[in-house]
Amino acid sequence: MLGCLSAAANPVATENVVASLVAERTQVAPGSSLELALVLRIRPGWHTYWRNPGDSGEPPRLTWILPDGVIAGPLRWPLPERIPVGPLANYGYSGQAIHPLTLEVPEDWPVGVPLPLRARADWLVCEEHCVPESAELALTLATAPSPGPADPEVAGILAVARAGLPEGRIDGAVLTATDRGLRLSIPWKAGQPSPAEVAWFAGAWGLIEHAAPQSWSWSGDRLEIALTPGSAAESAAPDGLLAVTGADGAVRSFEVAVRRADTALGTKTADQKAPIGLPLALAFALLGGLILNLMPCVFPILAMKAMSLVRGMAGEGADEGRERLRHGLAYTAGVLVFFGALAGLLLALRAGGAAIGWGFQLQYPPFVALMAYVFLTLGLSLSGAVTLGTRLMGLGGAQVGSGTAGAFGTGALAALVAAPCTAPFMGAALGYAVTLSWPLALAIMLTLGLGLALPFLLVSLLPGLARRMPKPGPWMESLKQFLAFPLYGAAAWLVWVLSVQTGPAGVAGVLAGMVLLAFALWLRELGGGRQPWVRRARLLVVVASLAGALALGLSTTRLAPVAANAVGDEAAGFATPYTADRLEAARAEGRPVFVNMTAAWCITCLVNERVALGTAAVTDAFRERNLLYLKGDWTNRDPAITDYLSGFGRNGVPLYVYYPSDGEPRVLPQILTPDLVLEALAGSP
Repeated sequence: MLGCLSAAANPVATENVVASLVAERTQVAPGSSLELALVLRIRPGWHTYWRNPGDSGEPPRLTWILPDGVIAGPLRWPLPERIPVGPLANYGYSGQAIHPLTLEVPEDWPVGVPLPLRARADWLVCEEHCVPESAELALTLATAPSPGPADPEVAGILAVARAGLPEGRIDGAVLTATDRGLRLSIPWKAGQPSPAEVAWFAGAWGLIEHAAPQSWSWSGDRLEIALTPGSAAESAAPDGLLAVTGADGAVRSFEVAVRRADTALGTKTADQKAPIGLPLALAFALLGGLILNLMPCVFPILAMKAMSLVRGMAGEGADEGRERLRHGLAYTAGVLVFFGALAGLLLALRAGGAAIGWGFQLQYPPFVALMAYVFLTLGLSLSGAVTLGTRLMGLGGAQVGSGTAGAFGTGALAALVAAPCTAPFMGAALGYAVTLSWPLALAIMLTLGLGLALPFLLVSLLPGLARRMPKPGPWMESLKQFLAFPLYGAAAWLVWVLSVQTGPAGVAGVLAGMVLLAFALWLRELGGGRQPWVRRARLLVVVASLAGALALGLSTTRLAPVAANAVGDEAAGFATPYTADRLEAARAEGRPVFVNMTAAWCITCLVNERVALGTAAVTDAFRERNLLYLKGDWTNRDPAITDYLSGFGRNGVPLYVYYPSDGEPRVLPQILTPDLVLEALAGSP
């Protein structure tokens, strides 16, 4: 028999194991969390098992009996060892196995009332033969207004467990079936020390032959591991655990999210059925750009484009035709120049190691603040509150006659607002583009811009379409003033985005900047005055006000970001912030998961949450299935979310992924309806 484990819980000794449930503290506070651990001290020569036991065996399990409101998280799994058993191999633990977990205490638990914890632990312990064993474990914790001190002995046990847990998650790994077996390609970030040894632990039974040797090599910035396929290599989940041994002998482990190269993540969506080549990527980019014209985030610019279409473009003479053509080509040039500049900056930053994707510019609060200023200014101009002159008015598309500069500016502004959006077909094209050389990537992104500009360009090229446009008249002034309100709405939306990024301080700064901007525009509208010194003083105040507004907008970069994943929670209040650990723990537990990658500046994302994910039918379905709803907020830069997007061949939000309790994840379309979500949950094709 083994000796008892000295800890805060009651150890239970069986023939081969001493099991105990230990807590980091003996005193817990309501509304707090507490780290526990299932500790198994194993008879010499015997072993228990990892979450994938290998060729045989069963992992330990806990069945809880807890008071109402108390929640115990899943067991976590330290790095196992490969245990040879004749021609086979198992994954498990010898000597001692420590499985941490988190306990959450409800806020309404009465202070002073002890908290009783009961659990049944079941495990399989093996030497040459295997013995199923179990124990009834009990632990009672005191409660107080604040947590008690750490138990020194348990702290040492948990420190050992934490040292063996995976350090994080690696996304973007690809599993390829070849004539020689399986090839696992894992990205290895620049600056990471080169490993001396590598071992791969498959997360699911049957993916590989567990006892077969594994060879590895470098291919650029990726680690390539040759594996022998197992009996379920085509159907088993490909994720697993990577163990790397450094030159100093230290062993580190990482959870690895893997997709199959031949199934394109198991998706069956319209815009991603299989890995795409350059011709299909170009077609997807053109179609995605066309659809961008219908996306909610582009509506304010559509309003300005409509004003440009109905004013001055319905003539039939040669001069009017040349004016239409010049206007359409200039508008298209504005779109393409902006998309080209944005694509070049994106590719340059990614080449420098930045974890960014499409729409990255709106992850910077100063840019959001300055965009809010632009929309406010254009709105005031269309309302007639200020007169910006024909050149600046041309940026809003209100006058074709203002020349090609105004049309060019309208195109650039349309591209500026459309860039953060991700339309159907567009995600796959952009995800593929960032894997290519610069010239090919730029070609795809410029094709996306051409799709955005194409409707306006066709109207300028085809006289028949132009003649169908309504004739200008007195009604144009009322329409122009009415169309200012979408611009005010866009400015308000950007202020809300800033509130998510920087909190109340950022909102206060940008609102004060808007006041200064409006004051400067009003003062400019008054005119110069008769006296030269009055004109100079007025100009000085205008410049000072504009400088103050600019300074306030730029100052938002110094504000600390607010907590991530705050976006849209009111639409589905039970959403949990995304972390790789939460996703991995739920998948190991066999719990279905729905991942929503979103951002405050992505109007498509917010609309989907309102019309689909926030509906009673969908939220009820999530709860009925005990589904974990994870929401990742990309409003501010987050390399973990960028890596997750890259793992699915995407470069921007939205991204919706459903993980069933078993099987491959499914990527949903970027425009959601309740029926689409419910069909995915039900397993419909």
